[in-house]
Amino acid sequence: MVYVQSWQEYQDAAEALYTKSPNNTRYCVKWKSSEGKLVLKITDNTTCLKFKTYSSIFLNRFEALNQSLMTKMSNKRQEEPLAPAPGILKTEQARASPLPGATPSVAISSGPPAGGVKKKKPKKKK
Repeated sequence: MVYVQSWQEYQDAAEALYTKSPNNTRYCVKWKSSEGKLVLKITDNTTCLKFKTYSSIFLNRFEALNQSLMTKMSNKRQEEPLAPAPGILKTEQARASPLPGATPSVAISSGPPAGGVKKKKPKKKK
């Protein structure tokens, strides 16, 4: 278990390792907040690659690697932005968005928080 020093080398080797044996590959992420240390490990029982950093600069790169590996693990292709169908008239497109170039807004629900679990009320003391 040797730490890889370069991020680009680690990313290329990790994706190649997963591509080589997807059924045996395990990916582990460890974060120690007290030290501010991030350790990434990917292994397939014969090869083990590790990367360690204390820098927050690598968080964007880490997120991109996670997205790439999760896309491969879920066996899906990355979605491409869809172009409007050629049969749609411009008037229908104008009705869909009130302003040119505007994106439709999403309604915010007033349900429970993102975790989906409501907090229990504390019991009253007698």
